[in-house]
Amino acid sequence: MDSLQEILFSLRQNKLRTGLTAFGVFWGILMLILLLGAGRGMEKAFADGWSNDVADSIWIFPSTTSVPYMGLPIGRQIQLTQSDMAAIRQQIPGVRFLSSENPLGSFMNSDISITYGTKSGSFGVLGVADQYFNIKEKVRFDDGRRLNYLDEDDNRKVVVIGTRVSERLFTTHLEAIGKEIQINGISFKVIGIFFDKGNQGRMSERIYMPVTAFKKAFGGGQVVDLITVRPKPGVDGIKLEEDIMALLKQRHKIAPDDVRAIEVSNKAREAADLNAMFTGLNMFIWLVGIGTLLAGIVGVSNIMIITVKERTREIGIRKALGANPNSIVGSLLFESVLVTSIAGYSGLVLGVAILEGVSALLTKMKIELPFFRQPEIDMGIAVSALMLLIAGGVIAGLMPALRAARITPIEAMKAE
Repeated sequence: MDSLQEILFSLRQNKLRTGLTAFGVFWGILMLILLLGAGRGMEKAFADGWSNDVADSIWIFPSTTSVPYMGLPIGRQIQLTQSDMAAIRQQIPGVRFLSSENPLGSFMNSDISITYGTKSGSFGVLGVADQYFNIKEKVRFDDGRRLNYLDEDDNRKVVVIGTRVSERLFTTHLEAIGKEIQINGISFKVIGIFFDKGNQGRMSERIYMPVTAFKKAFGGGQVVDLITVRPKPGVDGIKLEEDIMALLKQRHKIAPDDVRAIEVSNKAREAADLNAMFTGLNMFIWLVGIGTLLAGIVGVSNIMIITVKERTREIGIRKALGANPNSIVGSLLFESVLVTSIAGYSGLVLGVAILEGVSALLTKMKIELPFFRQPEIDMGIAVSALMLLIAGGVIAGLMPALRAARITPIEAMKAE
């Protein structure tokens, strides 16, 4: 108790210096916590951008050739067909699910007027092949059911509609089930309501129907506007993409080095790139944070050196009176750890409180920023950072404390 009172008295004697040193430590841990939380918020935002699709799905889009090949000119428009899908199914053994998309209109401008009674709205309409929702398995069905292979085999004029479509045309989602909506003057029965959070929820402004009913109602022949694939468990999605692209380029006489004729969005590749980007970002955050913490620890070390110098006579007198050198070392170390712990813990608590406050505010206000989501911090990492800081405080105080323990009473009496 006497030792604690002595330490507190010493700190009070140098309030400004102690306060500035403690603030350096406090600011270092606060910035580290806020940077880690903000980095996690950014990571969640980028992940949410494609998390409506499973992380191993592959999406294949036809485009135009950019390299002449086998006497064929540059700028050829490539068209994928049902026979391409059949070839993939037969020749690529790693495929687990295979499906397609055909929009009514175009992908760039596919809003079609949909009516139910006196209500109407413009939404995207797509014909999709069987297994489509096995690939987009994260799409949530709130009411009704998904499309299945019987709907496709029997050419059923049925649709599943997004929640935003349902909210525009019906009073409740449940009311929509079993009702018939008009698409270009043709009636289709609603069998399910889905929610797709992709593109900040705008993917829920879509209507899906079996590709067979789509072709029968709106034409399109064998053309496929998009092919989507999901590999079997254990199959490398990037290798599967390469095999499919090689097959399609061979079938459509496309140069092997033409990267524009058929475009691919491979979620496995995107996930790897995303992980690499955020690994680099987290390393940068830790470097900045640790640098700031080190500055605070150096500050603690400096104040302890000054403290030892100012208390040289006192330390010498204590040793002359029989004080144990270990007690002097322990007293100075405790002073260093006390400043570091209190300042570090305060920075940790405030940092976590700020992150929780921002997260609660974004949730309450239902705010979804394009590149930021609710920030959060792994408490295990936060506590580890605090322990690292306290260990730094011990190291910061150790050298000055050992120097104080070596002071002889004679040296102390000579000190001014």
